[in-house]
Amino acid sequence: MKLRPLFLAAACAALTACSQGGDSGSAPSSGASAPASAPTPPKDAEAIKTALAALPAPYNEADYENGRRKFGLCRSCHTIEAGGPNMTGPNLHGVFGRNAAAVEGYNYSDVLKASDITWGPEPLNEWLTKPQEFLPGNKMTFVGLKDPNDRRDVIAYLMVETATTAE
Repeated sequence: MKLRPLFLAAACAALTACSQGGDSGSAPSSGASAPASAPTPPKDAEAIKTALAALPAPYNEADYENGRRKFGLCRSCHTIEAGGPNMTGPNLHGVFGRNAAAVEGYNYSDVLKASDITWGPEPLNEWLTKPQEFLPGNKMTFVGLKDPNDRRDVIAYLMVETATTAE
């Protein structure tokens, strides 16, 4: 019985960190949910170092491992790999340079559909600060990342991990 409070705390944390995806009750496309913990680090540390160094400032000075860990807050709702499923939130692969509400098969809020946002480091930084203040009426219930270094690190992590092969 001692696990019940721990389970409830974990469930509350996952719900707080997660968005309220599609109106049609969208859920992960597979029966299993993504793990809330950060994935294992990529295999090639040198490639990560090179990719980070190529990013524009201040993202080229980001802490990739911190970004990977902080993205764990997002992982319960978003996938980042190419061809990954939409979950409570849309798949984020190729997000940079993409117009908001553009992932096929995901049911976005009307306010996001009506926005003229093109995702890049600056709008994503503002979004991750407090999504509900950045675009009132969106479905994402995530409270935001207060620490600007954490936001920088998550954005750099996403810039490396969600880059398309054409980039």
